[in-house]
Amino acid sequence: MNMPAEFPDLDSVDQALVAGVLAGRLRPLAKAITLIESSRADHRERAHRVLEGLLPHTGRAMRVGISGVPGVGKSTFIEALGLHLIEQGLRVAVLAVDPSSTLTGGSILGDKTRMELLSQRPEAFIRPSPSAGSLGGVAEKTREAMLICEASGFDVIIVETVGVGQSETAVAGMTDIFCLLQLPNAGDDLQAMKKGIMEIADLIVINKADIDAAAATRAKAQMLSALHMLRAASPNWTVPVLTLSALRKDGVVDFWKEVQRYREAMTASGEFAAKRRHQALAWMWELIDQGLRQRFRGHPEVRHALPQLSGAVEAGVSTPAAAAARLLSYLG
Repeated sequence: MNMPAEFPDLDSVDQALVAGVLAGRLRPLAKAITLIESSRADHRERAHRVLEGLLPHTGRAMRVGISGVPGVGKSTFIEALGLHLIEQGLRVAVLAVDPSSTLTGGSILGDKTRMELLSQRPEAFIRPSPSAGSLGGVAEKTREAMLICEASGFDVIIVETVGVGQSETAVAGMTDIFCLLQLPNAGDDLQAMKKGIMEIADLIVINKADIDAAAATRAKAQMLSALHMLRAASPNWTVPVLTLSALRKDGVVDFWKEVQRYREAMTASGEFAAKRRHQALAWMWELIDQGLRQRFRGHPEVRHALPQLSGAVEAGVSTPAAAAARLLSYLG
């Protein structure tokens, strides 16, 4: 079978997979994401070729990162937002990352259940994935999955993280706008400032405002006060703080208006395109670091010496620095 000119490096199976993704069909989309999440060496090679075929068709979606502490109502908010966007004629993909157990490695992956109404809409695609020990609050292949969804014609890609913290902010490095959800009565402005995540938030939402409107108003004021004491990430954007009730769908329209205003401001200043270029370059170096670590662990001399040197460090016979220097010396 002759390969079409646009897919010269793909066999017939992967050519059909790419064509199905570009046609916007959900089954090939799910298969493509499963392929890129596989750890098999042959699957990784196929995934690289498939992504190369899809890459020219990416970059047109709005990438939205959503984070917040457990119980803040992320799933309820995302469902309300997704349904609103669908009403506006947009297609929405949700990449939801569930934390993996450090003991069993398993994940609940219950986001489709929590977003029941959204999951039933043909204009939506929800893909839960386990974090599988990856730092940054996202799964290892979230970036690739995001590109595949873009190639499939989705207008908005929402990435939901497993939570917030100093090491759980990687989603800000792969999305266009990073939105932080907070709860009323979550703490004073000093506690808010302690969170490094505040420094990278582009939009802050006080959710569940319907439970205690007064508390939500106080939380908004405290958050604005804290933001004034932090250095702005961009001279062209002042981080807004919104109060919202995802359960009642109050404030969802205003939220999306702020997202659109952000994109307009960043595009006009040139920061939008520059941010994506920077993210792509940072992603390349991250993959290089991962590849070097894998090759290091696979080196024959390293594999042979690692158990003995690890034991020496644990026993206090060798310093970590000395053991690391010894292991790195095997690479020449």
